[in-house]
Amino acid sequence: MRVRPPPLPSLLLLLFLLPSPPAVSAAAAGPATWEALRAAAGRRAASPVTQEGAAAGVLRRLLPTHAPSFRFQIDHKGGVCGQSSCFKISNVDGSGKDGAEILIQGTTAVELASGLHWYLKYWCGVHISWDKTGGAQLASVPPPGSLPRVKGTGVKIERPVPWNYYQNVVTSSYSFVWWDWRRWEKEIDWMALQGINLPLAFTGQEAIWQKVFKSFNVTDSDLDEFFGGPAFLAWARMGNLHAWGGPLSQNWLDQQLALQKKILSRMIELGMVPVLPSFSGNVPVVFRKLFPSASITRLGDWNTVDADPRWCCTYILDPSDALFIDVGQAFIKQQIKEYGDITSIYNCDTFNENTPPTNEPAYISSLGSAIYEAMSRGNKDAVWLMQGWLFYSDAAFWKEPQMKALLHSVPIGKMIVLDLFADVKPIWQMSSQFYGVPYIWCMLHNFGGNIEMYGVLDSISSGPIDARTSHNSTMVHFTFISYVGVGMCMEGIEHNPVVFDLMSEMAFRSQKVKVEDWLKTYSYRRYGQSNVEIQKAWGILYHTIYNCTDGIADHNKDYIVEFPDMSPSSFSSQFSKQSISPARKHPRFFLSEVSASLPQPHLWYSTKEAVKALELFINAGNDLSRSLTFRYDLVDQTRQALSKLANIVYLDAMNSYQMKDSSGLNFHTKKFLELVVDIDTLLASDDNFLLGPWLESAKSLGMTEDERTQYEWNARTQVTMWYDVTKSEQSKLHDYANKFWSGLLKSYYLPRASKYFARLSRSLQENRSFQLEEWRRDWISYSNEWQSAKDLYPVKATGDALAISRSLFAKYLG
Repeated sequence: MRVRPPPLPSLLLLLFLLPSPPAVSAAAAGPATWEALRAAAGRRAASPVTQEGAAAGVLRRLLPTHAPSFRFQIDHKGGVCGQSSCFKISNVDGSGKDGAEILIQGTTAVELASGLHWYLKYWCGVHISWDKTGGAQLASVPPPGSLPRVKGTGVKIERPVPWNYYQNVVTSSYSFVWWDWRRWEKEIDWMALQGINLPLAFTGQEAIWQKVFKSFNVTDSDLDEFFGGPAFLAWARMGNLHAWGGPLSQNWLDQQLALQKKILSRMIELGMVPVLPSFSGNVPVVFRKLFPSASITRLGDWNTVDADPRWCCTYILDPSDALFIDVGQAFIKQQIKEYGDITSIYNCDTFNENTPPTNEPAYISSLGSAIYEAMSRGNKDAVWLMQGWLFYSDAAFWKEPQMKALLHSVPIGKMIVLDLFADVKPIWQMSSQFYGVPYIWCMLHNFGGNIEMYGVLDSISSGPIDARTSHNSTMVHFTFISYVGVGMCMEGIEHNPVVFDLMSEMAFRSQKVKVEDWLKTYSYRRYGQSNVEIQKAWGILYHTIYNCTDGIADHNKDYIVEFPDMSPSSFSSQFSKQSISPARKHPRFFLSEVSASLPQPHLWYSTKEAVKALELFINAGNDLSRSLTFRYDLVDQTRQALSKLANIVYLDAMNSYQMKDSSGLNFHTKKFLELVVDIDTLLASDDNFLLGPWLESAKSLGMTEDERTQYEWNARTQVTMWYDVTKSEQSKLHDYANKFWSGLLKSYYLPRASKYFARLSRSLQENRSFQLEEWRRDWISYSNEWQSAKDLYPVKATGDALAISRSLFAKYLG
């Protein structure tokens, strides 16, 4: 049912669209905070004219028809923002000759872009998300010359904390790996509109390492065995593997370095402070020959099936060795030579899934000091930014003495810790605010770039506020603390737009958000009009899919995309549909997930209630079917509902097998396989759920046929087997980066399930046990062929998403 949208000004007042004045303003935190912020960025920042032009460029690319309607002004003297970081939205007096109607003032171009986004959101009803989640809804913007006026002298919004951080160290592989400049430009625009001013900038670092390592007499041949392939660079950088998917061609190295220079240039123009990589100790094996007296340790196996030395077991240079400082400072200086002196903040995660050899605090402190010394030798202003994942993933090792030893091994203010999983497992609460060390409250949210509707909206809307206002919080009392904030640290992007829309606002919110009210405005902005069914649906989604409170990290393990690699005889027959009821708390297995029992897909909500939300969406389809954002959300909800149903069908099939019920097994097998085909057809109706674009973007970066072949293999392998196999043993990381993409379901997940169920049926017919190893050999052979194949997949959608969703709802859920 469609209802007439209320006038925008009334909507603003009714739903409390603007944040309340800051409870603890940025200025109240003390001028030292903002002086430190500007010390880190100010002398490296682009000129006010450049930044104003950069903000205008964001507007021109987003809404070219309204480019003359806005005027941007950097507050470089502090007359508007004082010692804080802010934006101010006000009216342009009179009708200027240039047609400007709205003035946006701010500290940097990021604040200008954020102010533009805030105005478009809350005066014009706009929604901006990634293209792959439906893109921007801009139809609600009034024509030039009739933009809504701002009341009084304008609205000023201050950042309650300085930094808004973005990215995980593996996002570069799961999401950014095949991007060209055109896609990067859109992402940087998106970042600026969301207020991100502290982005990770990891592209092209292998070209820097090539030059650095060559200065230490390492050859190109040695580096071929060191660098991972394009889709696996993140884990080669962390020292988890080497050479897998490689080698890297000189074309790739040169291409990525040139791309990085464009990325950094645009970030600087917008007033962002890029976070560059630093040396974590990971070195080529030849270092042992070149420097025989150096302290170099061979690390243990990381998720290989048989410790194959071609990619297993990397080497780390001990931070206490003098050579560590030589290499570390050389790398920092080479980056400065290539990019200029553009930042003072560097990431290093030496201990990420890599436990120190002893828990002696003095030793840990010496390692931390050495790591920081290598940075500061290269850049005297260096600040060490570290992911705090280790304090959660290896909590048994990192007790209070060990944490303090590492955190206090550098001067206070010279380290920033990312509380990486604060949306679910906040470390700040159990570590006395990281024992006084600056930290950033982060949302992790996603693993492997999986496609799964999931969120913890209540945690997002309140967690940063709780951290900032808690007793003795280093986010409030800035006596020595300069760099704190909020961040988004997902492993993969381009999903769950509602989560990222809310999280980005927390960079400018000083009070908790009333999520139910906020969602009403979100649904209006997302689809460009009000709709009763849609509002009800989002109320249900808020209390179900987007209200996960079980403390479990959400990694999609639905049976379609992560098919159990085990015999049904090896797990208990005492399972039923209750097996996938909302889950109990348990710790998350990390990158290798091994269980003696049947893996349980994560389910934290009532599927019955979620189906009601889907029905409401379908009912609203006649009014909203032309909206790309609506189509994306409709397809995503239908996909999720059917995938959860398929989990139940799979269990029914296993029950039938264990009861030796051939007819039951055949019935449920047919239904499971039919669901896979039908979901593939559904996904094919939206451009954003296709395998083809992933593969084509990979091939597009290749300059030779060999490169195109290699890049496609990388792209195919990452989303399927991920890592190495033997003839009879799958990768330990198989399906870690699974995707609900049309093309992938029919050509990969469907044959896997078909082969498995066919052998199950045969084992009943022949009255013999299920031959798991035979199935594995058959399946792994097929997977190897698929990973090396070159068949093409569609890059454009086919079919009517609404009609398909209605049909599948009636077939399976009605």
